[in-house]
Amino acid sequence: MTRLVSIGWAAVAALCAVGFGVVTGVFNPDEKVNGLWLVVASACFYVLAYRFYGRFLARRVLELDDRRLTPAHRLNDGANFQPTNRWVLFGHHFAAIAGAGPLLGPVLAAQFGFLPGFLWLVIGAVLAGAVQDFVILVASMRRNGRSLPQIARDEIGPVTGLATAVAVLFIVVVALAGLGLAVVNALYHNPWGTFTLALTIPIAFFMGFYLQRWRPGRVGEMSAIGVVLLVGAVVAGRAVAQSPSAAWFDLERDTLVWLLAGYGFLASVLPVWMLLVPRDYLSSFMKVSVIALLGVGVIVMAPTIEMPRVTGFIAGGGPIIPGPIFPFVFITIACGAISGFHSLVASGTTPKMIDRESHAIIGYGAMLMESFVGVIALIAASILVPGDYFAINTGLSADTLGALGYPVAHIQELSRLVEQEVMGRPGGAVSLAVGMASIFSALPGMAGLMAYWYQFALLFEALFILTTIDAGTRVGRYLVQELGGMVYAPLRTINWTPGVIGASLLVVGGWGYLLSTGTVATIWPMFGAANQLLGMLALCVGTTVLIKMGKARYLWVTAVPMIFVGVITLSGSYELLVLFARKAAGTAGGEAVAFYLDAILVGIVAVLAMIILADSLAKWYGFVIKKKPYTSSEVTAEEGGITIPAGPCC
Repeated sequence: MTRLVSIGWAAVAALCAVGFGVVTGVFNPDEKVNGLWLVVASACFYVLAYRFYGRFLARRVLELDDRRLTPAHRLNDGANFQPTNRWVLFGHHFAAIAGAGPLLGPVLAAQFGFLPGFLWLVIGAVLAGAVQDFVILVASMRRNGRSLPQIARDEIGPVTGLATAVAVLFIVVVALAGLGLAVVNALYHNPWGTFTLALTIPIAFFMGFYLQRWRPGRVGEMSAIGVVLLVGAVVAGRAVAQSPSAAWFDLERDTLVWLLAGYGFLASVLPVWMLLVPRDYLSSFMKVSVIALLGVGVIVMAPTIEMPRVTGFIAGGGPIIPGPIFPFVFITIACGAISGFHSLVASGTTPKMIDRESHAIIGYGAMLMESFVGVIALIAASILVPGDYFAINTGLSADTLGALGYPVAHIQELSRLVEQEVMGRPGGAVSLAVGMASIFSALPGMAGLMAYWYQFALLFEALFILTTIDAGTRVGRYLVQELGGMVYAPLRTINWTPGVIGASLLVVGGWGYLLSTGTVATIWPMFGAANQLLGMLALCVGTTVLIKMGKARYLWVTAVPMIFVGVITLSGSYELLVLFARKAAGTAGGEAVAFYLDAILVGIVAVLAMIILADSLAKWYGFVIKKKPYTSSEVTAEEGGITIPAGPCC
C-alpha cells in the first residue's frame, strides 16, 4: 500500500512538471497554451505543497498538538471566542481572506502576459502567502487570539508593537476601501446583484440562530437550508431586476457606499455566530461552487490562452499599469500570492474560533485555494483576444490599441452577447465577468445564456469581496480598541459596548470616506503596495515567533520570503510615492489633495515598515548570535491541557 501511495505521488509530481513545461514554453514554445494546462500545473503543485510542505510546517516547525487548550475553549464568551466546527471555520476563514485581490489582481496583471502572473501566483502562495497565514494563525492561537500588533509588541518590543499597530490600522482602512470599491462598482445600478446580496443578510441571521439556538450542531441541515435559500436569492434577484420593484435596488454610488459601511458596522458589533460566521460560511458555498464550476468549464471547454506569455509592456508604459514588470506585477497580483491582510484575519477572528490545534492547518490550505482562484481569474481574462482585453480595461480607442499592436477583434460581439456595453470599463471586474461568462456558456446546455452568466459573474465577484469587508471591519475594530486602550484602559475590554460601537464607527467612517472620494487609479495601487508591506511585517513577526519557539534552524521558512517580499514592496512603494507626487503636482483642487494624501499614506507605511524591520533585526541578532535571554507570551500546554483525546495532527 505504501509503495502504491508513493507511486501515486510520483505520478502527480511528474504531471506537475509536464504542466509547468507546457505553460512556460519549454515544450512547444511556438504554440499557444491551452488553459487546461494552467489548471493541471497549479492544481498538482498545490496538492503536493499541502501534502508535503504543509505537513512539514505543521509537524516539524509549528508542532501542532491537540492536547493544548485553544482560546476558543479557554476564553469562550459566546460572542468573540467560540469553538467552531472546522468546516464551518474553514468556510469563514476562506470567505474572509478571499476578496478582490485574487479576482482582480491577476486580471490587471495580465497586461504583462499570462506567464509572470501565473508563476508568482503559484510559487508565491506556496512559499510565502500560505506560510505567513499558517504561522501567524498558530502564533495568535497560542497567545489567546492576540492580534498581530499585540504579538509584535510582546515578542519584539514596544517600538515595533506601536509601529505595527499604526501601520496595520492605516493598511486596514486602505484595504477595506480598495475592496469596497470593487463591490460598489459591481452593484452600481445593478438591482439584481443588490437585491441578492441584501437577501444574504437575513439568510445569515436565520442560519446563525438555527445552528446556535434552535438546532445546535446540525451543520449539515443548516448548510442544506442555506444553499437552497442562496440559490433562491439568486433566482429571485433576476426576477426583481425585471419587475417594477427594481427601482428600489437601482442605487447610486454614494448610497451603496454608506449602505456598505452600515453592513460593516453591524458585522463588527454583533456576536460572530449571529451574522459574520454564518454569512461567510454561506458565501463560501457560492465561492467554492463557482470556482469548481469554472474549473470544470476550463476542462470541458479547454480554451486557448490568447494572451501571449509576455507582452511588450514588461519594460513599462502599459495602458493599464504604467510601471515595469518589476515590481508592479507582484504588487498588482496582491492577495493571490501573499496578502498582509490575511495576517489580520489569522490573528483576528479565526484563532478565537479554532476547536483543536490541528485545525489550524486551514490557514495553509485556504491560501492555496485562494491562489487557485487567482489562476482561474487569470485564465478567464487571458482567453480574451488581447485587443478586446485592453479595450475593456482601458479608455483607449480601437485605433489607438491597433497602433500599439493589439487590434480590437470581437468587442462589439461581446457587448451584444452580454447585453451591455463592455468597452472602456476599467478595473478588471468587467473583463473577468466576460471571460467567466464565456467559459460558463460553453458548458453543455448553457449556450445562449451568456448574458445571464455575465450578471451572475458580477454578483459572484461582489459576494466574494463583501465577505472580506465584514471580517476586516471587525479586525479593524479590535485594532482601534487596542490602540485606544493605551490611552483609556476600558477600551482594551473587547466586549465593552461603548468601545465596540465607537471603534466600529471610526473604522467604517475611515474606509467609507476613502471609498466615497477615491477611484481605481488612486485606491488600488496604494492598496496593493500597503497590503504587500503588511505581508513583509507579518513574516517579520513570524520569524521572531520561530526564534522564541526554539526553531532558529527553520528561520528560512519565514525569513527568505520576507526578504523577497520586502525588496519588492519597498521598491514599489518608492515608485508609487514618486508617481503620486508627480500626479499631484500636475493637477489642482480636490484631485491634487487626493494624490498628496495617497503619497503621504504610502510614505508613512513604508517608513514604519523600515523601523519595524530595523528593530527586529537588532532583536534577532541579540537572540540568535549573542544568545541573549528572552521571554515569550505563548500560553504553554501546562497552563491548560485539553481533555479530549489527541487526534492525528494533519
